[in-house]
Amino acid sequence: MVSLAELFDLSDVCYPELVIDVRDPLELLKRIQPFLREWRNWVIEGDVDPRAILIGNQIYIAQGAVVEAGAYIKGPTVIGAGTEVRHGAYIRGDVIVGRQCVVGHTTEVKHSLFFDHAKAGHFAYIGDSILGNRVNLGAGTKLANLKVVPGNVGDTGLRKIGAIIGDDCELGCNAVTSPGTIIGKGSIIYPAIFARGMIPPRSVVKQAAPNRIDTKLR
Repeated sequence: MVSLAELFDLSDVCYPELVIDVRDPLELLKRIQPFLREWRNWVIEGDVDPRAILIGNQIYIAQGAVVEAGAYIKGPTVIGAGTEVRHGAYIRGDVIVGRQCVVGHTTEVKHSLFFDHAKAGHFAYIGDSILGNRVNLGAGTKLANLKVVPGNVGDTGLRKIGAIIGDDCELGCNAVTSPGTIIGKGSIIYPAIFARGMIPPRSVVKQAAPNRIDTKLR
């Protein structure tokens, strides 16, 4: 497993206590639920359309965040300043979203973490996953979190793991990642690609799995 620092810039994290003493991304994924259980600032400070649906009292929406009509948010969920939760978004709980992010139309999110400026604008599924700073998911991206055959994902001891995507990655429209996929910083996954395994930083993946790294970015 790559280290947390190899995937993410940790110098200005929206919720710094979340990453203290965390060694690897899998450990960070496991920390989401305990972090939210300890959260006490359940207030709505942002602009929430009255036609949005908020379920439970364990929801924090920071000042400057916007939740549009038709969005559905179930707690526990924390949404950072300047983030947009657009019409038709479905946040199922155990979700932490940083600053200036986008959870877009018909995007479904559960048990996941968005670092700052991460965007999933259209028709995405994000389950048991981590999106790094400035990650962008093209329309229709699916981060699969459950194998189609019985058993855990690799040697993690976990039945469900989605994707762990490093800072500044771009996934094209209708890209799909296999459970447990790790994508290194600054990589590009072309549209309609099925990506899996460990993809090195600054890679460009144009061909379906098994991944062929067609070129390396400078």
